[in-house]
Formats: sequence, C-alpha cells, structure tokens
Amino acid sequence: MNAETKRPSMAAFLAASFVVMVSLIAFSALNSAAQSGPGSVPETDRGKQLFDRRCGGCHSLDQDQTGPHLRNVYGRKVGSVPGFKYSAAVNSASFTWDDTTLDKWLTDPESLIPGNEMDFSVPKAEERAAIIRFLRLSSGK
Repeated sequence: MNAETKRPSMAAFLAASFVVMVSLIAFSALNSAAQSGPGSVPETDRGKQLFDRRCGGCHSLDQDQTGPHLRNVYGRKVGSVPGFKYSAAVNSASFTWDDTTLDKWLTDPESLIPGNEMDFSVPKAEERAAIIRFLRLSSGK
C-alpha cells in the first residue's frame, strides 16, 4: 500500500466535516433548549405572568377591582383614574408613574406614599423590572 491509498479522499474528508458541523449545531440547539428549561417563558410574556400572579388579586389591566385598573398607568398621574375611590394618602400625592416611581412603589408602597392602603410589595428587583416593563408596554410606551 502506498501513502496515497492511506489518506482519505477529499470527498470523505468533506463528508466527515459536514457530519461534525451538523452535530455541533444540533448539540448547540439542544443545549440552548435545555438551559431554557421546560415551561420557560419568553421575556415578553414573563412580565404578564408576574403581573397576573403578583398583582392580579387586586388589579386588572382594564377593570377597577380592589385597586384601580392599570392599563395606561405608565405616564399617568397618581390617583387619577376617574371614579376610583383612592385613599386620602394617594389623593394627596402628586407625581407621575414611571420606571422610578413604579419601582419604589412595588418595593415599598409605604415609603413612597405613607398611609396608603396597599400592603403588598415585590421584593425581587428582576420581577419588579419585568412587571414595570409589562405595564409600560400595556400603556403603549
């Protein structure tokens, strides 16, 4: 046998390279899916799920409940939903809901508006951020 017969042909080399490349792509896709985990949620839906789970007991986007409706809350003056009966503390506040005020409110409502009636907070910063992002998008901002 001479040296030429021991070397694989160019076609065999290209075929083997193709198999390796496809395997790497498939492994990468499987690894990415595994890291996302079963039941993982795209970031755009996470805020809605957190809003439903954390805020939905008292608020909805479009109907007043125990708390006022929150569609268009982002950019709205505090305590300004027509017909909703706010506490005196909220009625006396004067600011607009934005990233900063919503984050302070969800962190500790009492520190932002002392004497308000909301006794709920969202301790995790990443959950607050996702909820605020959802409220901003729901407000068309």
